[in-house]
Amino acid sequence: MRKAALHNLGCKVNSYETEAMQQLLENAGYEIVPFAEGADVYIINTCSVTNIADRKSRQMLHRAKKMNPSAVVIAAGCYVQAAGEELKKDEAVDLVIGNNKKTELVSILEDYFAQNKVTEEETVIDISHTAEYENLSISRIGDHTRAFVKVQDGCNQFCSYCIIPYTRGRVRSRKPQEVVEEITRLAALGYEEAVLTGIHLSSYGMDFPAEERIGLLELIIKVHEIPEIKRIRLGSLEPRIITEEFAKALAGMEKICPHFHLSLQSGCDATLKRMNRRYNTKEYLTGCELLRSAFKNPAITTDIIVGFPGETDAEFETTREYLKKLQFYEMHVFKYSVRNGTRAADMPDQIQESVKTKRSGELLTLEREMSLSYRESHLGSQTEVLMEEEYEVDGKRYVIGHTKEYLKAAVPFEEGIKGRMIKGILWKMLTDEIIFLKC
Repeated sequence: MRKAALHNLGCKVNSYETEAMQQLLENAGYEIVPFAEGADVYIINTCSVTNIADRKSRQMLHRAKKMNPSAVVIAAGCYVQAAGEELKKDEAVDLVIGNNKKTELVSILEDYFAQNKVTEEETVIDISHTAEYENLSISRIGDHTRAFVKVQDGCNQFCSYCIIPYTRGRVRSRKPQEVVEEITRLAALGYEEAVLTGIHLSSYGMDFPAEERIGLLELIIKVHEIPEIKRIRLGSLEPRIITEEFAKALAGMEKICPHFHLSLQSGCDATLKRMNRRYNTKEYLTGCELLRSAFKNPAITTDIIVGFPGETDAEFETTREYLKKLQFYEMHVFKYSVRNGTRAADMPDQIQESVKTKRSGELLTLEREMSLSYRESHLGSQTEVLMEEEYEVDGKRYVIGHTKEYLKAAVPFEEGIKGRMIKGILWKMLTDEIIFLKC
């Protein structure tokens, strides 16, 4: 029996695909072992969203080969699509498997071990010219509290800084019945929360034929009808999907978690235009207001890029003031990273790294202030927490989990509590990030 070890880098979609590849290997008779010395096969599901992600992908590939020089090291996923020529020269890599080829992992390995020649032409496709959704699925999830389910792949937006449309291809959606069937199977195993994920989730269904077309809202309604599912959480959304109809429909479904990640990237319209983001700050603000009108104190989180080419001090200040006005629960702040092959890489007025670092630091300070304020606004409220993992604070053991708003809450440690829904009152701050739940 051959031993296989897998390592995931990147987003929730990648995590789902890594889990699916692991289950393909298990079904084929492989023994899954930790990502350490002793495996016969190492699969690294790579990420290429930033230069740092590229570097981590290379590091993990080299680490795998060092752990067992005679093992088969496989680079899979986005970095393969972005850096095929570079990987051809890398002696640490034995096989490459691109996106939309992961379903063939077992047969590719069988050919390799049979000493049949496996060419890159067989394992990497031109991802920009496929309309096929890669039919990966899972029967269980490594995280035993919530089920992340991939429903969509690809992106048609072509933001000027982003490599993802080139590594993931165009929008491709999973058939709604397949989504419902998978979540129903997972719910039968005890998973009470389903998280719908995709590369550009808001585009779900736009690629279906006209006579079969349904959008994200219709898919959510179908998932909401699964009796055993208690919570539905959504992955990152584009601001334009938040209409009054959309917000009211979600608010009318009791299982929806009032936790919305709306990608912003900049609070300055001039910067958004250079980024090729297809909304302005007024439209984004309207989306936030609609959600806050439909839900009581919802958690709204976002992404921000600092140091985008041409971002002046005045533009950055405009962004900072805009963020103060919106008062997010959490912000993920990124320093702009040059991605070869994107339009932004060739833009004039690239920003010095020291300026990016300074601006990032200022927004991270603001983020901590806003995040603590939002958590404190929920103190005294009754809620339900899905307990997830053990945690220690000042030498005391707790079990922590998340509310529907994705606030972290803790109760004193108790055996068998993981995976259960616990009701109580958000009583006091245990740390700046964790609230004590009084049951």
